[in-house]
Parts: sequence; C-alpha cells; structure tokens
Amino acid sequence: MNRSNTLPVGAGLPRDCSTGLIAGQARSYRALALALVLFGPAAQAAGLVPPQGYYAGIEKLKSGPSNYKCEAIPKPYTGKLQFRSKYEGSDSARATLNKASEKAFRDSTASITTLERGVSKQVMQYMRDGRPQQLDCTLEWLSSWARADALMSTDYNHTGKSMRKWALGSLSSSWLHLKFSNSQPLAAHQQEAELIEKWFARLADQVVKDWSGLPLEKINNHSYWAAWSVMATAVATDRRDLFNWSVKEYRVAANQVDAQGFLPNELKRKQRALAYHNYALPPLAMIASFAQANGVDVRPENNNALKRLGERVLSGAKDPSPFKTKSGEKQAMGDLKVDSKYAWLEPWCSLYRCGADALKKKHDMQPFRNFRLGGDLTRVYDPQAAQKK
Repeated sequence: MNRSNTLPVGAGLPRDCSTGLIAGQARSYRALALALVLFGPAAQAAGLVPPQGYYAGIEKLKSGPSNYKCEAIPKPYTGKLQFRSKYEGSDSARATLNKASEKAFRDSTASITTLERGVSKQVMQYMRDGRPQQLDCTLEWLSSWARADALMSTDYNHTGKSMRKWALGSLSSSWLHLKFSNSQPLAAHQQEAELIEKWFARLADQVVKDWSGLPLEKINNHSYWAAWSVMATAVATDRRDLFNWSVKEYRVAANQVDAQGFLPNELKRKQRALAYHNYALPPLAMIASFAQANGVDVRPENNNALKRLGERVLSGAKDPSPFKTKSGEKQAMGDLKVDSKYAWLEPWCSLYRCGADALKKKHDMQPFRNFRLGGDLTRVYDPQAAQKK
C-alpha cells in the first residue's frame, strides 16, 4: 500500500465502526484483503510466483536421531553434450528402441540423472522432515555443479541439448519448493542460493538459444519440455523475459493441437503416438498452471487446446483405436499403464473442472511424484489427498 495515499491518524476524522480504522484506511485494507483472497501470493509480491501449493511449509519437523546420510556428490558434467540416442538407427518415426545405444546413453548421462533424481528426493525429504542435513546436502550438490558451470557446453547434439533442458527443469522446479516455502529454508543460505540461481539463469538462457527458431514441423514434446524448464527457472530467478518466452512456446504448442485433440508431430511416432501425446501433457499443463498463477490465462488458446489434448489422451488410454487410425500403427500401451505418467492430471485438474472418470483416475493413482516436474505434485495441487495418502 502506498503510504503517501494513506490518511494520517488524527483526531476528529471519521472512522469505520466495524474496524475502528479511519474510513479511507478501512477501504484500503478491505481492498488489500480482497486482493489477497482473489490472487493469493501474487498480490503480495511484484515478482513472478509459483502456484499456491509451493508455499507449503515443512510437514512435520523431526528433531530426533536420524540415520540420514548425504550421498557423494555426482561429478559435475562439464564435457560435450554429445550423447547417443536410445532410438539410434530407427526410422523417421524414432519409435524403435536400440538397446545398445540406450545403455550407452544411460552410462554417459548417469551423473546428470543422478543429480536430477537425487535433488528431487532430497528436497521432498526435507519438506517432509525439515532436517538441516537434508537441506545442506541439496545445497552442496547444486553449489558444486554451479561452481563448475556444468551442463553449459555449446558443443551438443539433439540428445545433449535435450538432457540440458530436462536437467534444468528437474532442478529449478525442485528448487521452487525451497525458495517459496513459508518455512523459509533458504533464509540462512543466501550466498549459496545466489550462486545456484545464477547458474540456473545461465542454463535457461542457453536452453532458449537451443530451442528457439525451430520450424513448425520440428516443434514437438522436446520444445514443450524446454519451455517448462524455462518457466520453472523464470519463477525461481524472477526473470520476466524467460516467463514470456515460455508462454510464447506454450502458445505455439497449443496451436498445434487439431480439432480432434491430436498433435500432428506426435502422430509421427507411429506405435508410440499415444504415449508421446501423454508425454507432451506434463510440461504444457505445468506451464499453463504457472502462467495462471501470474495472471496470464492461456487456457482459451486455440479453443481450449490443452483441455482437448488431455481428453483425447484419457479417452485413448481406454480405447487407443483412434490413435491407430491416425498413426497407422497399433499402439504400444506400456507407458499408459504407469501411474506416474499421468502426473499432468494434478495441474490439469486445477485448471479445468475434471469429469468424474478423470477425478477417479487421479485419486486412484495419487500421489503423483515426478522428478522432472519438481517432485510431489499431489502435495502441491491436492494437499488434502496427499495427507490422506
């Protein structure tokens, strides 16, 4: 509230009988209260904010003896981002797994994936238990990689730049729980936080370069995941330029969704078309949720494209025949039987009124934990369900 617009307290001025405040002040306080109800944390800060659930505090502070041990820091990856694809040798559909190249990919990216999974697990443990050593472990891991300027190589192939954006999304979205929690875990660690966030920002700038300017036929789920990583970092570092880029990329994605809810560039994946439609949903739903938290409603884009896409995938999980018709191949349904692959239902059902079937599916599969979306999404979007679980 601007103090210059506030009436000074003085004798003889009319007061609001219900609050005891001077009349002008009473109106101002009511307006502020209404803003806080309507807009939540966004009204309290001029900067970018995450959805409400990221403000949650530590669940139950544990102070007794603990056998917690911080694992060794994975070696910061500072080499070339040139990795073999797990679909190496496949045709243009990129749908046939090459087991030998997949193993080579897993081996060469092991330290990156260990960092992603490890930080997500540590942050979830800390937000559950509040043990200082859990937080210290996360800060040690991330600071080590930040000081090494890891993952910043400009010598990369498609798989390499994909690893960069996946890692950034994992780390930034986990970080949001620490940065915005009402428990304020980073208050005593400002120097480390600044180091880590500057590294995130450098990575995000590179991700923007990596994924900008692609022709429409090349824009698919990879671009969506890149936009999610940039959105999470935008909020973590309060960078409006990154936020705007992510929203722009979301709009490109939304306008790829056709009238029936299909993504043409994912239909190219033949027998994995349905699986890749499902894989495209988590980053898009998260971007839409974060945009809404900052006053940008992207839901109407292309006639509610995100809603249409989600409904198409949910119906496809029950009856994949429309995907077979569209792609020309019988669908591989393995991924559609994995509960965690539907983590997008948490933000999606916060954006739209989910039908009874979708809600039942969501409740049956909870809690949803996905390290590339920052950990426990049920705790963020459906905390009452998280407590019951």
